[in-house]
Amino acid sequence: MQDISLLETLIADLVTELPAVVRLQKLVSTLRRHFLCGAVVLLQQDQQILRPIASIGLVREALGRRFVTEQHPRLAAILAARETVRFEPDSSLPDPYDGLIEDSPDGHLAVHDCMGISLYVEGKCWGALTLDALQPGTFSANTMRELQRASLLVEAAIRMGQIEQGIRALRGSRREIDTSLTNTYSTSSEIIGRSEPLQNIMKELEVVATADLPVLLLGETGVGKELFARQLHLWSNRREQPLIYVNCAALPESLAESELFGHTKGAFSGATSERAGKFDSAHGGTLFLDEVGELPSTIQAKLLRALQNGEIQRLGSDKSHKVDVRIVAATNRDLQQQVKNGDFRADLYHRLSVYPLPIPPLRERRDDIALLAGHFLELNRSRLGLRALRLTDAAERALIAYDWPGNVRELEHTVSRGAIKALSQCMDRQSILSIGVELLDLPHSPTVAQSVDASEYTATSMNLRDAVQQLQTQMIEQALKQANQKWIQAARILEVDPSNLHKLAQRLGLK
Repeated sequence: MQDISLLETLIADLVTELPAVVRLQKLVSTLRRHFLCGAVVLLQQDQQILRPIASIGLVREALGRRFVTEQHPRLAAILAARETVRFEPDSSLPDPYDGLIEDSPDGHLAVHDCMGISLYVEGKCWGALTLDALQPGTFSANTMRELQRASLLVEAAIRMGQIEQGIRALRGSRREIDTSLTNTYSTSSEIIGRSEPLQNIMKELEVVATADLPVLLLGETGVGKELFARQLHLWSNRREQPLIYVNCAALPESLAESELFGHTKGAFSGATSERAGKFDSAHGGTLFLDEVGELPSTIQAKLLRALQNGEIQRLGSDKSHKVDVRIVAATNRDLQQQVKNGDFRADLYHRLSVYPLPIPPLRERRDDIALLAGHFLELNRSRLGLRALRLTDAAERALIAYDWPGNVRELEHTVSRGAIKALSQCMDRQSILSIGVELLDLPHSPTVAQSVDASEYTATSMNLRDAVQQLQTQMIEQALKQANQKWIQAARILEVDPSNLHKLAQRLGLK
């Protein structure tokens, strides 16, 4: 009867009208309750990489991880089989979620029970479903059979989401920004995050991508403007044609014209043959001009002509020819101020900024910090040949509290340094290594100090009940601040039901 109850619950979720992402999240929650396990994760496969699409029971940063199957033998074994695969608690194969289970004491797993099954949609392997438990003996031959039957409904839920997306596409609506049911992951160009500011900019990016207008990406250093340019190109009608990258800051003034527009044989000393420039290479596609504010003034006029007429003239030639190129430019400078100062042509600025698109700094998308940290943790785990690498709770709080003047690039370097320091302290690559706040080497920040000091104070100076209430109060107040005092948005940040949040706030005296 228990198995019938599980199937009935899954079918009820399947036929309920819900967004695809919500339906999959309800599905993993149902499976966790039924199998009484620590974590359930739904992973989508793209080539040799698996990424979590929906999960429950894992620490937040785990959602940002990308698992290369050849580096995780348990995942590889699950994908290679068509039936449920179970790993005994004493299995010698490391689990990809070691140290990442929410309820794991101190982040370490002494014993572990795990099973999983590959998922197929339209006859092709779509991904995998994994279940992990801290208690040995949680899974048995009976639960393996139950998961086998339940997997058919999981596959149906995935297929339903794909059909819903297809219907929206036929109706002319935009493509889904959330790529949870589409294979768009690339190790070099994925934009990771689920925060509202990021989702808003991605929606705007996709709309302008198909308009074929010049776009000017604005933002501080390290926000990932190149990744956004690549995504814009992928969403554009030019996606089958090349995307050519030019770092304007690295162009010597003497070679800038030749690099962009090409040159003829004998145009200058050393020009032994005719050479095409970046504009020719990008014909039919997109030319990305990074740090465009650094362009020499002599080149700005020729770039303006190319934008106005679609014509370029190679250095040393008296003939011009047409090119079909979309310009995407990026800068961390204030171009409007440069125009006022006379350092940048006003007419070129207006040509480039037909559609200016500000990329939010990391401090405005704090909800994404843990996910990005998880992504960098997995990369470093792989590079250093470690069994498992994780953040302590205090370290994660410190990362979220810090303001990140260097943005995503600074976060990546901070996590990499922390990983090396953690390894140097332990030197056991088969252990579950933890990066504590002391290894992050973050510059002094009042918000970081307050975050760490508060956790130490509650742990030593209060009883458990008072400490929990203080932590709940701090988290709710912080979420409300991030959400501009909007309770529904604060509930999303805290990942709780809005009605439950209101009740908790009343109990804590916040309402």
